[in-house]
Amino acid sequence: MNRNVLNVVVAALVVAVAVLGYLYYKEQQKPEGIKIELGEKGLSVETQ
Repeated sequence: MNRNVLNVVVAALVVAVAVLGYLYYKEQQKPEGIKIELGEKGLSVETQ
């Protein structure tokens, strides 16, 4: 395999792992419980 192709594959894997790690982190940061919003359309209650 050409060395440049190998470098591109490794770089793509590093980017994929970084993106998946970021998405996992953001998912863990979501607050749990009840979300209450009061807006123009009235009262909204959501369970998370």
